[in-house]
Formats: sequence, structure tokens, C-alpha cells
Amino acid sequence: MAELTGDQQVQSEVLEGLATAVNHRRWFVELALPYLGDNPIEIGSGLGDYALEWAPHLSRFTATEADPERLIALKERLAVEPKIEVREMLLPHAERADYSAAVSYNVLEHIDDHVGALRSMRDLVRPGGAVVLIVPAFEFAMGPADIATGHVRRYTKKTMRDALTAAGLRVETLHYANALGLIGYFMATKVFRLMPKEGPMVKVYDTLVLPVTKAAEQLVRPPFGQSVFAVARVPD
Repeated sequence: MAELTGDQQVQSEVLEGLATAVNHRRWFVELALPYLGDNPIEIGSGLGDYALEWAPHLSRFTATEADPERLIALKERLAVEPKIEVREMLLPHAERADYSAAVSYNVLEHIDDHVGALRSMRDLVRPGGAVVLIVPAFEFAMGPADIATGHVRRYTKKTMRDALTAAGLRVETLHYANALGLIGYFMATKVFRLMPKEGPMVKVYDTLVLPVTKAAEQLVRPPFGQSVFAVARVPD
């Protein structure tokens, strides 16, 4: 039986704090857009920040959430968006569908059976469609913030590739993102034991450091990063 991990209140507080990192979010919005197709589903939409950024570019969009309280808030926030359907979803599950893509940012690391969760995402997507993921990178960065928010693992490119392959998906794109963010996250959460919430550090990084990091990584992929970005295809 699938279940939610971590303190849901802490998770919501972190989501609210990180919602102020506008440049960071828009960068990650851009990464996924070429792969979403016309009718994607997002697994774990949280407060709906990414859904609101993606929906204007698409014909239809489905947002989902597993936590009951966040699901209510998500439905209320997105009720005025005619393109967006909101529904409850907890992985793994046995549902099959015909979405153009499944996109899931910072969710897979919460799920014990992550291969089963990836198979569930695969089964929601039509043949040839994409599963698009961002997950936190490198076990050495696992700290109190990860544990409090319910992370059961962090990834490398290899472990992400292994999980995608085990789920029957064909890896298309796999790289690290936000190299300087990994250093900042490690120092803030593991050395100083801070939670990644709204505050001066987040604002300074998002305003001054993030644009430089993004520009550099568009030229050269870094050998490490705060996140792993992955795109895998559902076999025809």
C-alpha cells in the first residue's frame, strides 16, 4: 500500500517558501516544456506553481496531489483555470491512461517503491510519450531537511538511469542541473541545519546567482548539481 512520507506540514511550509524562487521555477519550467506534448499530467503538483506556468503553453493540463489538505487548496487555487483539471493521485497505482507526458518534480524521492511509481507514470502515458523528472542529487547532501520532508533517497545520473530502465522506460535525456545550488543547499541544510524556506538566502540566490548558473549550464553541462533532470520515453 502506497503512503505519504514525511511531515506534510513541513512539506507545505517548504513549498510555500520556495514559491518565491521565481527564476529557479521558470528555469525548470523551460526544461520540461519541449517534452510535455498537448495533454500532460503532473504527478505531485503541490501548490500548483508549476501547473500555472505550464498550462498557458498547452491545450490541456492535469494537476494531481496525494496529500488531502494540499489537494483541497490546489483545487481552490486552480478552479479559475479552465485548461487545468485537478485530481487526487498516489503512486504506485494500477491506472492506465493516454496522456502525452507525465511530469513530476521532486516527488520520486519520497516514494519507497520508486520503480513501481515510474511504472505507474509510464502506464499513464501513450506510447512514444515522455516521463519528465527532476529529483534531488547526491546522497552526501542528505540532511535534516530531506528527512523532515520525507526524502528516502537522493539520486545520481546512474541510479536515475537504473530506475528508469527497470521501469521499462527508454532514457532520452539525463543531466545534472543547478551546480551552485548543490553547494548552497549542502551548506544551508547540512552545515547550518536550516530549512529551505523563504528568506534572504533564497532571494539572493534566486536573484543574483541563479541567472548566472542557468546561463553557464546552457553552454556546458556540469558534472554535478542540486538536481537530476531526466526525460525517458514510453516504448512504442
